Formats: sequence, structure tokens, C-alpha cells
Amino acid sequence: MKRTTSKGRPSPVGPSQRQLRAGELIRHALVEILREEDFEDEALVGVSVTLTEVRMSPDLKHAVCFIEPLGGEHAPEVVKALNRHSKFLRGRLGREIDMKFTPDLKFLHDESFDEAERIGRLFDDPKVRQDLTPQPPSDSWKDED
Repeated sequence: MKRTTSKGRPSPVGPSQRQLRAGELIRHALVEILREEDFEDEALVGVSVTLTEVRMSPDLKHAVCFIEPLGGEHAPEVVKALNRHSKFLRGRLGREIDMKFTPDLKFLHDESFDEAERIGRLFDDPKVRQDLTPQPPSDSWKDED
């Protein structure tokens, strides 16, 4: 069964343009806040964090922020620390963005870097590599006279 809007049109699958735009606005603002702020938290001192994506709820009241610490080390500790400071970051964010509501922030580790590394290792496997290297054309299709 297809979902439809009140006007009978098919509902879009995935985030709306509004959600995507708000997510990027928040991502950029949080990057600046994280760059400027000096946290006293031991897990965040001297740690560079890449904020890869912000996914917004349809009502724009909740934001899930995907992060990757530089080098990928201590990711669980960094995520926990950012979630501990999410209310503070939300307060700073509210002063930086022009939205009706400042969303609640939840930080998660971005697993896509680990997945890309795993796929890279698979491509480096000799059994897979032999399938990826082009083979010279075979002459078996030629008719012999």
C-alpha cells in the first residue's frame, strides 16, 4: 500500500527538502560551535571531530548528529561526552540559527567510515582483486578456416 498526501499524491520517501536544508544549517552551525568551544570534558580535550551529517525529524524538533573523531579513535567516549554536553550545545545553537525551534541534539558515531574501510579490505583481497583486473580478450570466438 502506497502512502499518499492529503491531496492524493504519493508521499515522498526519505527526508524532505526542508529537513535536508535544516540539517545542513545545523551541521554548519555546530561545526563552528565545536571549533570555537573549549570543553573541560576529558574525552573532548584536544579531540577533532568531523560532523558528517545531521538528520532532522519531520517536525524539525530532533536532530541526530553523526560524528567521527579524527583518526576514529575513542569514538564511544567522544559520543558519550557530546551527548552529555548536548543541552549546552543546543543552547549555543539556538543563538546561532534562525529557526522557530532549536532541535534536541543526539550524537551517534558515523559507522560509514568503518564500513568503507571494510569494503576497501575486501577489494584488497587477492581473490577479489583477480576478478577486478581486466582479462585480455580471448581468441576463442574467431572461426578457424
